[in-house]
Amino acid sequence: MPTKLDNSLRNLAPSILRIGIALVFMWFGFQQLTDAASWLGYVPDSVVSLSHLTVTTLVHFNGAFEVLFGLALILGLFTRTTALLLTLHMADIAFIVGYTSIGVRDTGLTIAAFSIFFYGADLLSLDMLYLRNDKNRVE
Repeated sequence: MPTKLDNSLRNLAPSILRIGIALVFMWFGFQQLTDAASWLGYVPDSVVSLSHLTVTTLVHFNGAFEVLFGLALILGLFTRTTALLLTLHMADIAFIVGYTSIGVRDTGLTIAAFSIFFYGADLLSLDMLYLRNDKNRVE
């Protein structure tokens, strides 16, 4: 039979997953913004030719995307939408990288982000704070 502590820990699990994945996205995003040269080789030539942007610009855009949406995810702001966008982003990266150790890691991150999408707002998210306040509003 689950104890009160077990239930408390279970209630925190979605928040811990959301914050952990958000930190991963933010770390990679900051790395791309501060050291774009190290990431240039990961951008497919087809993306460069389609976009007509420099590889460095694409890396900076990707880094900014990951930092901004990682921040939204860490705050639990628009949790489902944010998690879905990050899921699609990671799925694309995992597909491009292919069946390598990096691709397998990225597939795991994709699945984790997708599970956050399914769960939605959790106990420590700003979305939940808004929902709580909205339910307590007297009309």
